[in-house]
Parts: sequence; structure tokens; C-alpha cells
Amino acid sequence: MDLSGLPDDWTVWNETDEKLILAYRPDVFDSEQFPAPCLPTIYLTRGKRTRRPGADRTGESWYVTFYLEPDVERDADSYEGRDTAVEGAVELATRFADGDLDYRSLYQVPRDAYLDKLDDLTGRS
Repeated sequence: MDLSGLPDDWTVWNETDEKLILAYRPDVFDSEQFPAPCLPTIYLTRGKRTRRPGADRTGESWYVTFYLEPDVERDADSYEGRDTAVEGAVELATRFADGDLDYRSLYQVPRDAYLDKLDDLTGRS
């Protein structure tokens, strides 16, 4: 698995055979500078999450999902293999780091003050 292209501000938060979690700047999402639940994360998982009780994942594909908050996420991208999913996760992290991911559109209820502060942190302002 090649994470060498992962932008500097992203950290491998957790890794197992079935998932990989990338976190953006956990040093500032510490409840003082930024709210900890708003830590931008990228989840790479085998199988898709389901809301059915007792079932955690379905299918054999790999999914890459970007979260800005527990209830604010980008639709998952699907991949046939783990290596291509890792490439997709690194590409998504790079798009975020380069300012090419429109995260404001993911919010149904605007949080302009918070998003302006996030823009400052990520160099988008």
C-alpha cells in the first residue's frame, strides 16, 4: 500500500486489514482551536456501511468516504481493490489539501463562521 503521496497535513490515524483512516491536522482539532468532532477524516473500508441493525458492512468492494463531521460526509467512491482504493484516498486527500474539494457544498445547514475558519486553516481564504 503506497501512502507516499499523502499530503503532509494528513496523518494515518488507524490501519487494519479491513480499513484505513486518515485524519487532517489532528493537532488543531483539539476542542480548543477547532472542535474535535469536526476533524476531517477519510475512511477507506471494505464493504459499505449499512444502517441495518446487526450488519456493519455489505459487499466486497472498497469504499472511500470523506467526513467533515459525524453527520456531514461526501458520497463514497467505490473501488474493486484495496490498492486502487488507497490511491483514491490519497487523491481525495490531495484534492482537499490543494483546495480542489468543495466541502461547503456538503453542508445542508450553512456554518459560515466555522467554514471561514476552516478556509483560513487550509489556505483557501
